[in-house]
Amino acid sequence: MEDSIKNMIVVGVISWSTAFLVSRRILLKKRSYDFSNRVISTIHAILAVTLASISVQDWKCPMCPVASKSSLKQMEVLAVSLSYLIYDLVCCLFGERMNMDTTIHHLVSIVGIGAGLCYQKSGSEMVACLWITEMSSPFLHLRELLKELGYKDTPLNLAADLLFAAIFTFARMVAGPYLTYVTVSANNPFLIKAMASGLQLVSAFWFFKILRMVKYKLTKKRPTSINGTKHVNGVK
Repeated sequence: MEDSIKNMIVVGVISWSTAFLVSRRILLKKRSYDFSNRVISTIHAILAVTLASISVQDWKCPMCPVASKSSLKQMEVLAVSLSYLIYDLVCCLFGERMNMDTTIHHLVSIVGIGAGLCYQKSGSEMVACLWITEMSSPFLHLRELLKELGYKDTPLNLAADLLFAAIFTFARMVAGPYLTYVTVSANNPFLIKAMASGLQLVSAFWFFKILRMVKYKLTKKRPTSINGTKHVNGVK
């Protein structure tokens, strides 16, 4: 791994951590720990998709060239997201978002991106993976931010849920399997192939959980009184 990329990762971890502390202590001090963390995560998701889009060499074949040497621009994009993942993994240890699903996802992503940066190979596939995995992230965090802002069980929150589910399904269960096939069938290092397969398995696991969430949201009924009048937060 080049020294400039190592420096970017270190600076990135410090920058993401500083941004979180500023938002937590100054900008969003009246909000919860998780709220501040999700704001930073949303910023990263938008930045990651933007940088990944800029680094594409040919939009006629976004995943080309396959199994090739990574360009400097691709490695810089990956370094930004690697620094965020390291920050977020540590940040989640002190919050409420740490669970087995999140831990496995972070570790798989960190190892996979780290391997790609060390090998300096598979930049096209890894940037495409970053683009796919972060497409739905802003809407994932939006649905939780809306709940804390007082919009839980509202049409706005339901719209965020459905939009997140739709984008996640397209990205992870349509584009994702194709990218995994391309990565595994190409002449990529074994570790990168393994990480691509592992991430797709995690995505499939989350997909079924999201299906259950959508089914619950669409079939959920508002509480009603004895005479059938609907109540919302205790008010008729």
